Amino acid sequence: MELHGSTVEFRNVKRTFGNVKALNDFSLTIKPGELVTLLGPSGCGKTTALRILAGIDKDHEGIVEIDGKDMSSVAANKRNIGMVFQAYSLFPNMTAVENVGYGLRVRGVDSHRRDSRARELLDLVGLSTQADRRPTQLSGGQQQRVALARALAIEPSVLLLDEPLSALDAQVRAQLREEIRRIQSSIGISTLFVTHDQEEAMSISDRVGVMNKGVLEQIDEPGKLYNKPKTSFVAGFVGLTNYIPAVMESKSSVIVLNQVIDVSDHSVDAKKGEEVRALVRPEELQVEKASEGAVVITKSFLGPITRLGIDAGTPELIYAEVTSKEAKKFDTGDNVKVSIHSDSVMVEYA
Repeated sequence: MELHGSTVEFRNVKRTFGNVKALNDFSLTIKPGELVTLLGPSGCGKTTALRILAGIDKDHEGIVEIDGKDMSSVAANKRNIGMVFQAYSLFPNMTAVENVGYGLRVRGVDSHRRDSRARELLDLVGLSTQADRRPTQLSGGQQQRVALARALAIEPSVLLLDEPLSALDAQVRAQLREEIRRIQSSIGISTLFVTHDQEEAMSISDRVGVMNKGVLEQIDEPGKLYNKPKTSFVAGFVGLTNYIPAVMESKSSVIVLNQVIDVSDHSVDAKKGEEVRALVRPEELQVEKASEGAVVITKSFLGPITRLGIDAGTPELIYAEVTSKEAKKFDTGDNVKVSIHSDSVMVEYA
C-alpha cells in the first residue's frame, strides 16, 4: 500500500474563543509524506489547528490548503482526511475487519473489495489474526491499531492524529508510536500529529512545532529543536533545562558558575553587569568530586544515565546528568565541583 503525500498549508490562520486567541497568525507547511508534530501544553492551540484542517472547526480567519486547494468551502467529509483520536471510537457491535471497512462501506465499495482492503490494512498494523474479534476482545493498543487501519482504509490524502496514545500505558505507547512511524513512512502519507508528550514528539517526527498560547514558537527537526532552541519557552518545554543565575560579562559572554561562557546568537541583548539567567541542559554540566563547594542532594537512577540534584548556592537545585557508571563515584552529601561543558548558553532576563 502506498499513498500519495499531499502538501498541507496553513497561512495566517487565526481563531479566537471569546477573548482567548487559540491561534494567533498561525502558519505552517507540511511537505508531501512528512510527519509533523505540534507539541505544547494544554490550551496552546495545537488541537485547534488540527480541527481546522479537518474541517470540524470552520469559524476561523486565514487560509488552509491541501495540494493548493483552498479548503474553506469544502465540507469535513469531502476533504479526504483520515483521523485517529485519543478515544478509539470503534463500533462495539462490529468486528475489527468490519470497523476498518466501515468508511469504504459508506463510500459504496462492494463487500468483496471492502473485506480484502480491510484485511490488508489489518495485516499492515499487525492484527491480521484478530480480524474477526470485536473491540471488547482487544487490548487498548490493539483497538488503537484498528482505529489507525480504519483511518487509512479510505486512502486519505492527509492523516491526522490527535493525542492517539495518551490513553495507553507507557510500554504500549512506546511500541505503538514506533509502529505509527513505520506505517506512516512506508505508505508516504502526510501526517499531522498532536501531542503534549515531548518524548513522543521527538522520537517519531520529521519536524516538531512547539506551540505556546496560540503561537508557533519554533518548528524544526527534533535535534535542532533540542540543541538550538530559539526561545526560552522552547528551551524549557523541550527537555529538562536548568535556569542558573548569571551576570553579563560582555554583549557576547556571560559569567555563570564562575565561568565565562559565550552567549548564543539568539539570546537577549543585555548589557555588561546586568543580571540574567543562563539556560543549561543537564548533560552540559560536568561534575567532579571536590573537598568543598556544591553538594549532591539527590541521586535518581534513570537506566543508562543518573540525574544528580546539586545545591550550588543557587535558588533552586541544579540538575546534572552523568552515565550511571560514572554516578557510582557520587553519593548524596558529597561535595562536588560543577562546571559547564558547552561552547555557548542561551540567556534570558532574570
